[in-house]
Amino acid sequence: MGRLTVLALRTCLAVGLAGLLFVQLVMVPLLAVDLSEAGPEVLRVRPAIVVIVLLGLLAIQVTLVCVWKLLSLVRRDAVFAQAAFKYVDVIIAAIAAAALLTFAMGAVLAPGEAVAPGVVLMLGGVGLLIGAVALIVVVMRTLLAQAMTMRQELDEVI
Repeated sequence: MGRLTVLALRTCLAVGLAGLLFVQLVMVPLLAVDLSEAGPEVLRVRPAIVVIVLLGLLAIQVTLVCVWKLLSLVRRDAVFAQAAFKYVDVIIAAIAAAALLTFAMGAVLAPGEAVAPGVVLMLGGVGLLIGAVALIVVVMRTLLAQAMTMRQELDEVI
């Protein structure tokens, strides 16, 4: 991977992490205040909504940090090491957690009249798509394992 590509990706990851930190420190408290000013039906689920949002942001941050670590392995030409698997496994777990959190948000918002049924259905679809991303990463992990095996076999031949 070229130096410019690595620099561009690290810049995107750093901006993403900074943006997520801003959202956690500024926007989530504002969301909590806005929800407290809503009707009693929303006030009932306010703590659950805030916790789900914070956990979702944390899942994204964990994923970005693991991608940063994998990028460091790529830069050192060590991506075909066992260390890569632990980062990929954490990414899979974080994405799966994000999918479950999306479903949880839909379940929290489903009862009552505060949110339209279409929004709950949309959250279910988004949760399904996030789950599909986790499965795609599982496939990529399998490809990494196969590439490592092939590289070891080539090293033996050479």
